[in-house]
Amino acid sequence: METPSSKRTTAGALEENILAILDSTEADDTHYANDDRTAFLDAVRAASLVPENGTPPTYKWFESIFAILRIGKSLELTMASFKLLNELDKRFPRVHLSVVDEMKSSNKVMFNEAWSPFVFSSESTSSEREAANNLGGSVDSSGFQHLIEDLADASAEPNFQASETKSLGNMLLFQYLVNVLEGDFQPRNCVYAETANWVLLRESLLNMLLVSRKINYKNLMKDCLAIMCKLYQTNAGFADDLISSETSVAQPAENFDTAATIALLEIGKNTCIAMQKFLIMIMELDLSKKTAEMQGSTTRADGVRTPLLEIVLDELTYDKDILDSFLQPSVRTRRANGPTDDASFNGALKCFSNVTSTKTTIKKIRPELAQLLLAHGLQAHLSLPCKQHVKGTSASSEERSNSSLIEVSENIISAFRNLKTADTKMEILPLGKEALFMAATIISAQS
Repeated sequence: METPSSKRTTAGALEENILAILDSTEADDTHYANDDRTAFLDAVRAASLVPENGTPPTYKWFESIFAILRIGKSLELTMASFKLLNELDKRFPRVHLSVVDEMKSSNKVMFNEAWSPFVFSSESTSSEREAANNLGGSVDSSGFQHLIEDLADASAEPNFQASETKSLGNMLLFQYLVNVLEGDFQPRNCVYAETANWVLLRESLLNMLLVSRKINYKNLMKDCLAIMCKLYQTNAGFADDLISSETSVAQPAENFDTAATIALLEIGKNTCIAMQKFLIMIMELDLSKKTAEMQGSTTRADGVRTPLLEIVLDELTYDKDILDSFLQPSVRTRRANGPTDDASFNGALKCFSNVTSTKTTIKKIRPELAQLLLAHGLQAHLSLPCKQHVKGTSASSEERSNSSLIEVSENIISAFRNLKTADTKMEILPLGKEALFMAATIISAQS
């Protein structure tokens, strides 16, 4: 029978043997070095995931896998390390719920001492802070903002090339970091709803990221919105390029990388989903913080932060480019030569005109995001000058101005009704309730 000390010795030997695969080629960028990195990833998988009682990954294993993801020597290695990190996190979660009382459905948060890709604590060691500044090290708050800025710059490029492995790697890195934030935040928020213990959320990775003085919070949120909107447009453009490339004369490999383009379509879509998840988590944190403030649980150390919903509303109201892009994910269901009304708010409402189309729409975007789309769309529509409401219609301006708001308000109410029918478990968000109240008021005032 193995003793605890012998198990530790065996685990230590296993760690050294697997890490030895990387020792001789860690800084190299050759075919043989990449083969060694692949062998290292396979060895970690075999040790931690394949056995039923696998060996928990060590700090050094995690650090090495994360470094492979961040450095991105090749697309294959980047995707392999991304997949392995997510699988390890599912098998060995850092934070999880433990049932305290099954009769009362009471839970508590359990924390496992484990490696984290983030370094936020003021008590972090000098080596950890130095690692956060290295390309392959952990990410601090300023590093996270730099990542978002890089993604924003890349997605805004009119001639963005799918063959840029760095951009694909940054997207995968962002997706992984959001998964880590979610895995840490959701259990805490669940228990907070039961216990009102604000300390749980104050110490969450998401909150520590957002309250950091190393980031410009508003710029970070605006960049996130821009990335989400631009990536939808980029994905549509690359889909067209891929189709046209298949019917045209073969292009030089340096001008068109089909494999990377296909990867961009999938990675870009998943990055949009991750961005939605990230923004929704922030909104949930804002709601929980507001509750904590009303209960007197917060302190000056928690800081003051503009709620994300207000930033989103400002962007949708005053930035026409963002508004148009924001509407496109659920609106552009046809090719560019389709009716121009598809790119208007009325076109967006058609996606929720009946239960069938609503079910199709919420397969592409979450019901929560659909609610935000409808609510902010109504706000933006009401803020437009009257002449823009009637642009492109055959009815007289006077008749249209009298009926447009009523029609839109009726469609808003119908859209929320169809959303509730399509997803019976959906809860209407506070902003959705405000939109419904506003729509009902308009109809009542005009009748």
